[in-house]
Parts: sequence; structure tokens; C-alpha cells
Amino acid sequence: MIRTLWWYCLLFLLPTESCKTLCQTTSKSMAKVTVKPLGVCDGACTESASCHQSCPPGTEGDMDFACRAKKWHKVNDTCCTLTAFNIFEESYLLQSFEETVRVNEFASKPETIADILMEKCPVDLSCVIRNIQQSPRIPGNIALVVQLLRNISTTLTRDVDEAKMQSYSAMANHILNSNSISNWTFIPDRNSSCVLLHSVNSFAKKLFVKKHPINISDAFIHTMGTMVSGENLENFTFSMQINDTGDKVTGRVLLSTNELRKVSSPLQVISIAFPTLGAILEASLLEKRTVNGLVLSVILPKELERISLVFEKISKLEERKSQCVGWHSLENRWDQRACEMIQENSQQAVCKCWPSKFFTSFSILMSPNTLESRILTYITYIGLGISICSLIICLSIEALVWSQVTKTEISYLRHLCIANIAATLLMADMWFIVAAFLSGPVTHHHGCVAATFFVHFFYLSVFFWMLAKALLILYGILIVFHTLPKSFLVACLFSVGYGCPLVIAVVTIAVTEPGKGYLRPEACWLNWDMTKALLAFVVPALAIVVVNLITVTLVIIKTQRPAIGSSMFQEVRAIVRICKNIAILTPLLGLTWGFGIATVIDVHSLAFHIIFSLLNAFQGFFILVFGTILDPKIREALKSRVSSAKWISRISEFPQDSQINSTS
Repeated sequence: MIRTLWWYCLLFLLPTESCKTLCQTTSKSMAKVTVKPLGVCDGACTESASCHQSCPPGTEGDMDFACRAKKWHKVNDTCCTLTAFNIFEESYLLQSFEETVRVNEFASKPETIADILMEKCPVDLSCVIRNIQQSPRIPGNIALVVQLLRNISTTLTRDVDEAKMQSYSAMANHILNSNSISNWTFIPDRNSSCVLLHSVNSFAKKLFVKKHPINISDAFIHTMGTMVSGENLENFTFSMQINDTGDKVTGRVLLSTNELRKVSSPLQVISIAFPTLGAILEASLLEKRTVNGLVLSVILPKELERISLVFEKISKLEERKSQCVGWHSLENRWDQRACEMIQENSQQAVCKCWPSKFFTSFSILMSPNTLESRILTYITYIGLGISICSLIICLSIEALVWSQVTKTEISYLRHLCIANIAATLLMADMWFIVAAFLSGPVTHHHGCVAATFFVHFFYLSVFFWMLAKALLILYGILIVFHTLPKSFLVACLFSVGYGCPLVIAVVTIAVTEPGKGYLRPEACWLNWDMTKALLAFVVPALAIVVVNLITVTLVIIKTQRPAIGSSMFQEVRAIVRICKNIAILTPLLGLTWGFGIATVIDVHSLAFHIIFSLLNAFQGFFILVFGTILDPKIREALKSRVSSAKWISRISEFPQDSQINSTS
């Protein structure tokens, strides 16, 4: 519309003042336009259908809608009222014919607006602030201001003074308003919020702090800067409003004296706080994790390598733990490798962070994987107690009857597998308890890494010893047991049972721990969100479950043939006995960790967590029952041992009777 008016003025040679007045009036009316989102499109709403509509009168651009659940939903919106004609204040309106033609051709281009801005008010960049602040916060306007800020940050290469920073912050503050958060989701460029954060940080890096500290406070962006040295300690404290209800949240940037001793001469430190940018990043990037505090950007001299940040929590639910993170400027995502949790309570979290060229902005995330329940705690610890007692009983029984049930080679190898399954699961359960005590936001990092390593290793060993039993069956069915020496078979079983898990556990920690991606932020267990380290347990475990079930099927088919000779018949019976153990225990172990995967996929399902905790905590009991007590050979050996014990006890009580019986 403005473009048409300018051409009308030029064509009919109207006075410049008349044109200016006409365009000013139109500009003001356009600035007051409020765009109401359209709820329907022409045509039937069918799945995967989309439609395209022009913006309402007084705005330029268009809107895209998609059909979801039989309703039209807006997905993109470029409606805009700001152009190069109406973004400048009255005293800076364009007047020359050449300039008008240039701007007319690129009226809505942010780079053109930035060039003219540098020409019209290069001292303080203030000639666009009023009209930006009066414009509606619709998606097209937000996108234009983001690109304008980006171009200003790129264009200005020399030192930025406090006046320019004030104007820059005022422009950013308008689109960071809490009322604009939902409109960020409709900007076609989903990285617009990332561009804004990077632009503000880049502009702040050029800020030159003179004699006095800088304190530029707007409602939704607050910049502070000062000079620091080994003798002059300055910390930043922010208190900012997060919404229209007046709720405030605080954040602090702390520089330690040990770090400041590295600074020989005074150097400047700048910090910027954003109360709403975390929600905007979440909305525009469709992040699943929620920022639960201020976003704090810190621009430090190279000599300072570490800072402490104190974040007051927006949501103060005690059961929701936090995760300290830094924003990776290249990958446009939150990354936990930039920070480490120092201390946490229901009100605030203290983080230690390492700024770098990739990490300038930091915050805390509300952990999505925390599901606190007393039921789960009771099930876990009571079940683990039962499991540990069961495994101790299992190993005691094996030791008691070992000489009687391991007379043949295949029986020896079978009970060797059972004993090692029980021993590895016992160690895994004990390390699991250690890991549970070390889990939480307060750092026990090295202890937590060690506990996670051993839990990973020993739980894997349980599965690999199950695999060793399956391989033993295959060897007995498909070949002949006596072709290889027993010592060689034992060495092979130990290589499978302990060697393979050790390699997997060592490789996992070696690959992920240097980048701080080995552990979960809220527990001593393998990471899932960042590095998918949990796959180093899940994939081998479920692969072994599949192999063992295939083995059971082969045994069923193979043992249908009649056995020749009594020795062969006994051997087949022994193999079938092993097969029964695997047929019972493998589904139990596989089912247990199948529900473990379900808890990762649906972290908020209490039912999945309860089933997983029950099955996992009682694995030792299952091994005692199905691997030991239900074995008829072991029961016979136990009866024999008990009878022998009674006989010996009776002899010790009545030695004369035993002598008479022996002489008679």
C-alpha cells in the first residue's frame, strides 16, 4: 500500500511534504493492525491436505494450513506490516527519488533496512525503535526484526558503545515479549530463535565497556558489563519478569577468585539474561525439553575458562530434577557437555560451565526422565534384597552339591554357566544399589562413572553367560562333546561370558565419557538423550535373547529323533535340561529389559516402570527357582547331603550304637 502511494505521489508530482504526510498516516494505521488467525480453509479437511491463504488486508505475506485430526491448523505465517517505508520515524522518512526507487524494489528486505539504518542514524540506531515497538508481534514482523538484528550485528565490525546496545536491546526486547512466544512457531525459518540468540551474543562481543559498568535493563533482555581483574571481583545478579503476571526469576554469574588470578590486567566481562528465550527456543524448534530458568549468555576474556552460574527455577516441583546445559551455536541444541551440576534443591540449581567459541549461552533444563514414586523405590529395594538373598542361596547350593552334580563333562559346563550367571547378577545388583545412592544432581561424577561401568559390565555378563549356555547346547547337539578338551571349552565360555561384555563396556565408556555423554544427568546409568550409550546394553541383550530362543527351537526339533544307546540318551537328557533353563530364563530376562526399553520410550508411564522394577528386582529369585531348585539332579543331591548330614549327626550322638551295628 505504501509503495503504491509513493508511486502515486511521484507520478503526479505532488509536493514531498504531502507525500510524507500521506505515507505517515498510512504507516501509523498499518502499525496498529492486529492480525487474527484464520481458523478454516476452503475445501474439505482430509488427512495430509494443506491449503494456502493470503494475509488479511493491511498486511503482506501469506499463511499455510495443514489438516490434522480433521481440523485445519496453521503451520506457517509470513504476514508482515513492517517495511522499509514505515519502519523509520517521521524525521527519517525517505525523500529522494533515487532512494525511493531503491527501497521500493526491496521494501521488505532486512538487509536494505539495515543499510538505510546505518545511513540515517549511525550514532545510536534509534530511528526505528518507536515504529518497531508499535508494530504487532505477528510472525512476519518477528522474522523481519530477527533478520534486521542479524544484519546489524554483521555490519557493525567496530566497537559498539552503550547507546547502540540500548537501541539493539530495545529492538530485541519487543520480539522477546512473553506475548509473542506462540507466534514464533509459525515463522517458516525454524532457526529464527537461534539466529536471534547468536546475533545478540555477537553484537555484545563488540560492546566496549569504558570506565563505568554497563547496565541496560529491558523487560525481556538485560545486559550487564564491567571490567574485572585479580584485584577487582564483580559478579552479575539478574532478576527478571518471565510473564505478564509479574512472576520474577533470578540468575547469577559468579567469577571465582582462582579464575580472576589468571587476569593480569583489567579485562571486560559481559553477561546477558533472557527470561523468555528458553520458551521461544522450545516453541520454535519444537524442543521436548523445557528450560526451567533464565538463559544466561556470558562473554569472557580468553584467560577465564570457567564460571559458576546460579539459576532460580521457574517450576519449583521437588520431584523434577534439573540438567545444566550450554547452547551449542553450531548444532543449535542444548548440550550437557558444556556444564556440570554442582548443587541443586527445589528452589535453584548451581552449575559449573566452560564457555568457549561454541558455548556462550547456558541454562537449566527440566529433566523429562525423572519419575519419582515411593512405590518404585520400595519395589526396587525390597526386590533387590530378595534377589541378592536368592542369589547367595543359589551359589551356596551349587557349592554344596558341586561334586555330586558335575560328574559328567556336560553337567560340569552347565553348572559352571549357572554359577557364573548367579555370581554376575549378584555383583550387578550390588553395584546397582551403589549407583542408586550416587544418583542425583549433586556430583559424585567419578564414583557414578565407576558404578555405571560395573552395572553395565555385570548385567551384560548375565546375558553373555546365557549366550554361553546356548552355544554349549548348539555344540552338544550339532557336534560331539568329547572332540575338544574340557579346559579349552571352559576357556571359551569365560571368554564369551566375561570377555565380550568387558570389550563392549570399555569401548562405550571410552567413546562417550570424554564428551561427558556417558551418564544420564539424573541417574548413574547409560545416557540415552545425547549419545544413545544405552544401546550398548540394549542391542547385545536383545540380540542374545533372539539367539537363545532360536537355539531352543533347534533343540526341540533335534531331540525329536530317537536316541541310540544309554550314554547318548543321558547326554540328550542333559542337553534338554539345559534347554529348559534357557527356555524359562531367557524370556524372563528379555521381557524384563523389553519393559526397560518401554520406560525409555514412555518415560511418564508409571505402569511400565512398576513392571520393569518388579521383573528386574526379582531376577535373582527366578534364577534360584528355575535354574537350581527345579533341577531334579540338584534336589536329589541335596536330599543325599541332608541324609548324610543326619547320619553323621546320629553317629556323633550315638557312637556306641554305630560300633555295635558295624560289628554285627
